[in-house]
Amino acid sequence: MREKDRSVGNMQAIFRTEDAATDPASTGVDPEDAPLNRFHWRLTFYSGGGPFLDGYILSIIGVAMVQATPELGLSTSWQGLIGASALIGIFFGGCLGGWLTDKFGRQVLYTLDLILIIACSVAQFWAQTAFTLFILRLLIGVAVGADYPIATALLAEFVPRRYRGPLLGGLIAIWFAGAAVAYVVGELLLHFGPDGWRWMLASAALPATAFVIMRHGTPESPRWLSRQGRHAEATMVIRQVYGTNANSKPISSSSDHERLDGWALFRSGYGDRLFFVTAFWTCSIVPLFAVYAFGPTILASLGLDEAMANFGSAFITALLLAGCLVAMAIVNRLGRRKLMLHSFLWSGIALLLLSIATGSAPIIVLSCFSAYALFIGGAQVLTWVYPNELFPTEIRGTAIGMASSLSRIGAAAGTYLAPISLDTLGIGATMSIAAFITFVGFVVSWRWAPETTDFGLDQSASL
Repeated sequence: MREKDRSVGNMQAIFRTEDAATDPASTGVDPEDAPLNRFHWRLTFYSGGGPFLDGYILSIIGVAMVQATPELGLSTSWQGLIGASALIGIFFGGCLGGWLTDKFGRQVLYTLDLILIIACSVAQFWAQTAFTLFILRLLIGVAVGADYPIATALLAEFVPRRYRGPLLGGLIAIWFAGAAVAYVVGELLLHFGPDGWRWMLASAALPATAFVIMRHGTPESPRWLSRQGRHAEATMVIRQVYGTNANSKPISSSSDHERLDGWALFRSGYGDRLFFVTAFWTCSIVPLFAVYAFGPTILASLGLDEAMANFGSAFITALLLAGCLVAMAIVNRLGRRKLMLHSFLWSGIALLLLSIATGSAPIIVLSCFSAYALFIGGAQVLTWVYPNELFPTEIRGTAIGMASSLSRIGAAAGTYLAPISLDTLGIGATMSIAAFITFVGFVVSWRWAPETTDFGLDQSASL
């Protein structure tokens, strides 16, 4: 095959291979069983741009509001709306981005969504009213929400089965990295004078620009190309990424299956799968978002002094990341289903113990909270893995986008109700509610969670 026929965008310099004597469409390595190469590692890092920006954007607004509130004269209502604007945008962006990526492909939207983040982030620097800032952050949220189904579907469709769980799960670690960087940047820019908050909000354009440059030239998913009947292009991408001895027949032949559309999510077994993914995703993040947003307040309510509460919150955040890293390491060894069940069970028990630990010694409170942070990592990692494995290529993006959007309703409600519950019901009852939600996740997983660890993508998505 001539060199110009084997080039795929700007990735050609990385993945150019020698001609092979065998026909890759009929023999050779199955992409599902291929070893990892530089492309997979780079694609994982590039796909992490969305989670990184999500953590960055959602976290830095908390620091920026310290200066923005008096300068813009924000009322309490506007503070709440601006704080929640990105979450609202993510709700709409997930649904829209998922549908668009199934219809027009992963590659087309892989950079366009980040360009929208760049434009709106820069525009925030000149925001003069609360309404303008709200709209800009709403649009940023739409772009961030759209990137979830776009980037994760693209990554899932390239990564071999053995590495799919750990690499998809690793994206949650990048979210925490984005949040950590935001707090550092926010603290530095807070001393830039009264306009420091403008620089904070505009600063998201820098990492977004870097990811746009890195993502440029990423090839289209061969699975999506094959579903569109573009088999020659799919084979060309497979050769480019996996080598000329790769076998493109399994991916090409899978397009002969019944073609599906978005309505398949609401009929047959895919409706049950959408319910399962949405339910466990919601149960895993509602208590987490509340704990993450109000960690110092919750710890103070449990009897820790202010200094210990702030230190404890930072420590628990680090443990949340550690829990995700542990889950990434064992997701194949333990299996998806067992990891999910153990994660919900033990984190629920930790929250239940917290509900009766009010006024106990600080070491007991921190131990229970630490146990929750470590054990919930399994469910957090699987929110990136299961949605990509349980739906076929034609509706994968739509399903991921819809599940992520619906789960954000619960996350927003939990974040909003957490301080109200603390004030009206008390810390014990609040932790009991969080434990109950977590145990619901356990029951849902016990009933519906399948085991997909050793399956190829087509096999795990098949009914």
